[in-house]
Amino acid sequence: MDKQPRTTDNETMMLCKQVRYTGRVQGVGFRYTAQHLATAYEVAGYVRNLPSGDVELVAQGTADEVDAFLAAIGHHLGGHIEQSFVQDVTPGDHKGFHIR
Repeated sequence: MDKQPRTTDNETMMLCKQVRYTGRVQGVGFRYTAQHLATAYEVAGYVRNLPSGDVELVAQGTADEVDAFLAAIGHHLGGHIEQSFVQDVTPGDHKGFHIR
């Protein structure tokens, strides 16, 4: 059974994921690296520091693009990340990928 009930075509399904990263994720270029990595994917959204010391990232696009982008974040910044908490959120009106 398909894990995504709305459609079986991952390439056309638009989704939005909100991720909170914990660890040593502030003061290490996390936001700038995420913004740079986003240029290689068809994603929109933002990345920002949180007062708690965590980083929040929102990525919107097709399932394949968002998943590939988040995998790239994990690959390039995994040494700083202790945990990541991912949740699906309603797609918004994001244009481009920005640092907030």
